[in-house]
Amino acid sequence: MRKLWMTAVLAAVCITAACGTSAPTAPSTSSAPVASGAPASPGANQGTAGVASVPPGVTVSQVQLADGSVVTVAAFHGPVQYVLHNGSQDPGPAYARFVQAGPAVSAAERPRLLAAFNGGFLLRSRAGGYAQEGHVFRSLRHGLASLVIDRSGHARIGVWGVTVPTPGESVYSVRQNLWPLVLNGKRTPEAGKWWRWGGTIGKIEYVARSALGQNAAGDLLYAASMSTTPTDLANVLASHGAQIGMELDINPEWVQLDAARAPGGLLTAAIPRQVRSPSQYLAGWTRDFVAVLAPAAGSAARAAS
Repeated sequence: MRKLWMTAVLAAVCITAACGTSAPTAPSTSSAPVASGAPASPGANQGTAGVASVPPGVTVSQVQLADGSVVTVAAFHGPVQYVLHNGSQDPGPAYARFVQAGPAVSAAERPRLLAAFNGGFLLRSRAGGYAQEGHVFRSLRHGLASLVIDRSGHARIGVWGVTVPTPGESVYSVRQNLWPLVLNGKRTPEAGKWWRWGGTIGKIEYVARSALGQNAAGDLLYAASMSTTPTDLANVLASHGAQIGMELDINPEWVQLDAARAPGGLLTAAIPRQVRSPSQYLAGWTRDFVAVLAPAAGSAARAAS
């Protein structure tokens, strides 16, 4: 692994480094542009006018489908920040010294924590690339659905090499996982081929699955169930306004959403029959996950002004 730097001449992407920050150098297998340095305090998650007046939070609901699946949908709104965390086993200890966000929610994050949800497949599954805090752990692949987080904590979903990254975009962390489930507000044809969306327990269609989408306002939407299909997840995301969506991890051990009513509040398991305790990401976890944070007090005041 090596820490990657790419100039605007080479990639037409703005790479922003933190002033006065020196991160260890790591070798890499990819030439994808990623920015180094510690995350800045978050601004509004969306670029739309008036978003600063929306308080940071998460709204959780359940949808029952005709096939019997009960899908949990979480909408993250307001000026939230997203942080990709390295799992203790995957990506693992070989990468731990290169990143700050490790296998547990940190003490600094806890008072601002609104929610946390699972990442994607094991890196060895070759379902896509992985970059965290300016370091590429697995090559980022063209054409795959990608959760892209910049240094401010702003997150969006795009198709790598097609819609992301854009000129001037500062890429800090990236989590890829297969192809889009939803594209241009509609379920993709690939979503109907359930056998292409990961190895399931018992090689059956209906298993625990999770997905992430983004609506036109820029809000991220998490959808998951302990028994559902890729088609169901795509339909639910699209019906909730997602313009693009991607599958995350599958099977019951790995699908997890924990949410609080207010920043730093008590976490509860948001998915019916969720296997893991809502304190799992606080204690530490073996797999990568994403923390959803309210902005720090100073950032919130600036956003509201």
